Amino acid sequence: MKRLSIYGLSLLLFCAAGCTDKFDEINTDPTQASESVWDPNYFLPNAQMQYINLGYGSIIYQSLATQVLASTFYYYGNGDKYVNTQNSTSYQGSIFGTTYSVGRLLAEMMRLTKDKEQYANLYNVGRIMQVMNFQQGTDTYGDLPYTEAFKIRDGVQTPKYDTQQSIYAALLPELESAINGLDATKLKPTGDLFYGGDIAKWKKFGYSLMLRVAMRLTKVDPATAKTWAEKAAAGGTFASIDDNAKIVADANNANSAIYGVYQVADDYRELRFSKTFIDALKTAGDPRLSAIAEVPAAGAAANANQSLVGNNSAAIQMGLPNGYDLIGGATDIKKAPGYPGPTGTGNDIAPLGNYSRPRISVYLKRNGTLFVLTYPEIELLLAEAKARGWNVPGTAADHYKNGIVGGMTTMGQLDATADISAATATAYATAHPLTTTSLEASLKDINTQYWIVTGSEFNFMENWHNWRRSGYPQLTPVKYPGNVTGGTIPRRMIYLSTEIINNGASYKEAVNRLNGGDLLTGRVWWDK
Repeated sequence: MKRLSIYGLSLLLFCAAGCTDKFDEINTDPTQASESVWDPNYFLPNAQMQYINLGYGSIIYQSLATQVLASTFYYYGNGDKYVNTQNSTSYQGSIFGTTYSVGRLLAEMMRLTKDKEQYANLYNVGRIMQVMNFQQGTDTYGDLPYTEAFKIRDGVQTPKYDTQQSIYAALLPELESAINGLDATKLKPTGDLFYGGDIAKWKKFGYSLMLRVAMRLTKVDPATAKTWAEKAAAGGTFASIDDNAKIVADANNANSAIYGVYQVADDYRELRFSKTFIDALKTAGDPRLSAIAEVPAAGAAANANQSLVGNNSAAIQMGLPNGYDLIGGATDIKKAPGYPGPTGTGNDIAPLGNYSRPRISVYLKRNGTLFVLTYPEIELLLAEAKARGWNVPGTAADHYKNGIVGGMTTMGQLDATADISAATATAYATAHPLTTTSLEASLKDINTQYWIVTGSEFNFMENWHNWRRSGYPQLTPVKYPGNVTGGTIPRRMIYLSTEIINNGASYKEAVNRLNGGDLLTGRVWWDK
């Protein structure tokens, strides 16, 4: 049953479509919908929400490993200090489970819509989504079941792991074919949480995703990266922040898990912005600093009060250094250089009270915005492509400027209190142009901005993926006693632990191919 839950289809949901004739004859409920009347559009919003709504799956490791966030709380030692704490294996395998949970929804949606004219756009949107889904999965782990995944009807219960190189080779032409299959004259998908079925926006999304997939190959296969990046740019990527792919969560159903994490009392009290992240914004005079960060009111009670806003004045923001705890030893935050002291008096003391947290008006809201892929990310990738001398329109400097302005003005889509005017953003970008003295200097500027953009968006998966690809910003790893990485920042996640039992032979073959083994220190194919 476990194999079916990972690679196959839920028997409860898809019984009418996939059971044996005899089983159907005995168990089919005549009052329930059958495949012939089932609307495959229902799969799309579920797949979209599951894909981006990662909660602890992207915050326990990625947000802290790349030093966007920091915490002294033992639960966050996984990413902050590279130590195994409670449920570490579950979090390491979380994205693996998500990849196949989302993937089987999309696979079934595509099976029910293939070669059906009325569902042509839904089918091709599903293909685009599946490319994005598997890019996230393979970027997190490396080799994965791909060609044999979701083949339970063909009797494949233990699919082989395809190499990441072969997966990437398949993703790009699949994406191109899906984009070409979109047709604005045909029926739109319904229930689309990204674009409401707008096919023109889906085409731009497809080409923007193509650029991101291509740029992941800059170190391992620059020729292929160049070919597909140029193709994406020619096809037409995002043109403004109006093209941002995002989901606005439903406050009534509280289904915004990345912010749901922040709503948990311990997480709210203990999570802070990292010193590395705050220092980067503060040193540059970046207006995003006061848009996204605040210092809580004094005292433990005020720090725990989720309805009490803090002070977002840029001058007082201070990031928490990664790698510290609150257990009284040599690594206690109170012994850290520059520790500002607690806030509060008497029994109402907040040891972390002077450190900046994510603003509650922006990141605590139940109807939070979840970013999938955004215009500033794409403009920065275009800036890098142009800096490398590839044939894309515009100049690297202009794309870089667009990325900065877009990154700042996108903050208003999180909440009105984080809005940064186009005039303010443009003035900042003009005063901080791209460094063009060398390619490496340009890459440093571009990818540091990418880190700031994705960190501010709380898109921690993409933040981590691009940091591993580019090497920027240059982060100083934490050296915490008892860490499991030799004091290096995690480069990948460890496969879902049940794979050893449920798909053991294929798993072992993949691990033998993996550079560094099935460890946090192993490296995926493109991570050179």
